[in-house]
Amino acid sequence: MIGTPQVIVLLVALQRLGELHVARRNTRRLLAAGGHEVGAGHYPVIVGLHVAWLAALFLFTAHDAPVRWPLLGLFALLQMARLWIIATLGTLWTTRVIVAPGASLIRRGPYRFLRHPNYLVVTAEIAVLPLAFGQESAAVLFTVANLLILRHRIRIEEEANTSRAYGS
Repeated sequence: MIGTPQVIVLLVALQRLGELHVARRNTRRLLAAGGHEVGAGHYPVIVGLHVAWLAALFLFTAHDAPVRWPLLGLFALLQMARLWIIATLGTLWTTRVIVAPGASLIRRGPYRFLRHPNYLVVTAEIAVLPLAFGQESAAVLFTVANLLILRHRIRIEEEANTSRAYGS
């Protein structure tokens, strides 16, 4: 049986699929313009974590689990932050680490305040959505796993960014 939590998880999954479509399009454009991907080996792990997170919430949350609406509201605010990040990066936004020739680091939008705002938002999302459904153990498990993967990914990005000129 499908309840409110499952409907919400399906909506989040649809949003993520739409974002993947945009990310793939941007990745193709960046590669066609002479960009190159770095650290591709960890990408399937990131995708697997996100699929497992959504699948676990869909499958292991009771269909009649009460929804903690304030936490779901916080999740909605995180989605607005996510859209701000994507809009700020524009055609440079992708789910992979692509080094584009001539591109400098973005210093506007949320990047005025944080070096990696997307990872802060993703980490909060991974914690908040399970908590909205009373899934504390899933929140802890997936947040810790995500932080371990992000630690590796941020190192890869930082190394890739050292070759970029600062500005923009």
